[in-house]
Amino acid sequence: MPSSPAEAQLDIADLVVGVLGGTGDQGRGLARRFGLAGSEVLIGSRSADRARSIARDLPVATGMDNTECAARADLVIVAVPWDSHAALLSEVGGELAGKIIVDCVVPMGFDKRGAHALDVPEGSACLQAQQICPMSRVVGAFHHVSAALLLDPSVPRVETDVMVVGDDRAATDAVIELVGTIPGMRGIYAGRLRNSRQVEALTANLISINRRYRVHAGLRVTDVPGIPAH
Repeated sequence: MPSSPAEAQLDIADLVVGVLGGTGDQGRGLARRFGLAGSEVLIGSRSADRARSIARDLPVATGMDNTECAARADLVIVAVPWDSHAALLSEVGGELAGKIIVDCVVPMGFDKRGAHALDVPEGSACLQAQQICPMSRVVGAFHHVSAALLLDPSVPRVETDVMVVGDDRAATDAVIELVGTIPGMRGIYAGRLRNSRQVEALTANLISINRRYRVHAGLRVTDVPGIPAH
């Protein structure tokens, strides 16, 4: 994945992290962990009042509406429900031009047989995001991280690997570095954005594992040298 001069290595320490859908469990959990790791975090929501209320309980976080969050953040994590995904990105796409979008949304349904992946016309949530926001740098990550563990103050380390997919080398490297700021986590490059469908769909398998064994299962990728968990 070659990088152009405009895609030089990004300094994670200087990036403001915005979380769209930051009032949901996954969004709040990621915002909490990044705040604890020292990042400046913005919480976005359809309701600015709700975002401000949630942010008061999180370290180093500020609440606002989604549009302001998208405009002020350098890197934005999309953590909304699947049925809000396209509408949200269409609404704030102009504010996200040139920025990294980290999409952790999973197109998933539930029926009497359990969780299952949904078909997406564009191929995946990440590919839909890239189509809606063609001037942004879309990266897929954080699909398999337990919100319960992220939110649990008794869990100092979230021992899991995060598969990172994307077409922009500097953007995926930046997200891998960002993942590594959370104690216990490693970011692992897992291919181009076209590989996002199976990464997203694997979440349904993890939910099945969690329900059967009453755990908060994550992933570890074996035999990858030189990527220690902090």
